Amino acid sequence: MHIFITGIGTDVGKTVVSSVFVKALNADYFKPIQAGDLHYSDTDKVKALVNADSSHFYSNAYALNSPMSPHASAEIDQVKINKDHINRPGSDKDLIIEGAGGLLVPINQQHCIADLIKPNDKVILVSRHYLGSINHTLLSHHYLTSKQIDYELLFVGEENKSTESIITKMTGKHPIGRLPMLDKVDAVSIAELAKNLKNQIKEKLA
Repeated sequence: MHIFITGIGTDVGKTVVSSVFVKALNADYFKPIQAGDLHYSDTDKVKALVNADSSHFYSNAYALNSPMSPHASAEIDQVKINKDHINRPGSDKDLIIEGAGGLLVPINQQHCIADLIKPNDKVILVSRHYLGSINHTLLSHHYLTSKQIDYELLFVGEENKSTESIITKMTGKHPIGRLPMLDKVDAVSIAELAKNLKNQIKEKLA
């Protein structure tokens, strides 16, 4: 099973969510495109947070130097990102694939992050509570449904009944769960979240 973790925007918690899913499912991890922070990439972060020798953390297909939209970062590095050259590793385990930014972040002049999603992927849309998150979540929902891409919704942040109720009503999605904002993000807290969400994840993605 391939699980594609995407979000309603940047800094919504995709890397933490990816870590929880890797830990909960004893899965492998792959981030196709990393833009910036190459000294301590998202792959490095997930590996440290999962802290499990049983999971494999694959190298990026493209590792770009500038913390920008991949298309812009690639131009600075004088690299052309070819969607068809992003080959997923041949893992024999569940594979967690983490996107970059939101669905419509460009990777080149023709394609966006959403174009990396494959028909049989299990897609997780991460929605973090902030002013504007309802709009961003509903826009992401409409894009995914317009492309006939089914997905599961996951909230990040403390419960906000007003926000969550309107999102679930207008999308028709019952969330797979919620991850709180952590005071300390480390291997211990990730293991605890993975333990608490493991059954919900397996049930929803079965």
